[in-house]
Amino acid sequence: MNITIIFFLGLIIALIGVIPPGLLNMTAAKVSLKEGFSRGIVFSTGVCVVVCLQTYIAAIFARYLSNHPDVIDILQRVAFVIFVLITIYFLKLAQKQPKPQIPADIKSKHSRFFQGMLLSSLNVFPIPFQAYMTITLSTVGWMTFETINIMAYVAGTAMGTFIMLYVYIFFFDKIKDKAITTQKNMNFFIGSITAMVALWTFINIIKEI
Repeated sequence: MNITIIFFLGLIIALIGVIPPGLLNMTAAKVSLKEGFSRGIVFSTGVCVVVCLQTYIAAIFARYLSNHPDVIDILQRVAFVIFVLITIYFLKLAQKQPKPQIPADIKSKHSRFFQGMLLSSLNVFPIPFQAYMTITLSTVGWMTFETINIMAYVAGTAMGTFIMLYVYIFFFDKIKDKAITTQKNMNFFIGSITAMVALWTFINIIKEI
């Protein structure tokens, strides 16, 4: 598979993963509003550095799993249950009207770059998520676990994450005025995505029986 295509696959998957309002994208927007655009970009860069490391670890783990099909079969079933539960959670959340939650102001004088790295490190969900996605891409023949392909995917994931953080920084004034509606729509959107992934996983499980 062409590394350019792998790069854009990583970019698209990362974009989808960072779309829902969360600690990282909302903090990036708030830092930009209070301290300036450049500080928000520095924070986002710190986030992306850790995302690179997390995605690389996930890809290496996925490569190991690809050589142990018996383990993959078990994980597919576990992943199916997890994605069903995530789907139910987000669709239930989309029916509510939660108040927009913005992280409390962080008064640390340390560099926003390292702050971005720290907050990103606390978010460990990308590792199992990216491990599952890279295994899925490998299964359908869209990606192999050669070093150059892994690096292309990692670069795409970092770029996708940065782009979405930039979007939050740039459009936060509009987003915050419609935060409740936006969050509700995004919860429904991400629930729909996980539902499709769960269905795809279920079909693969059935085929292997």
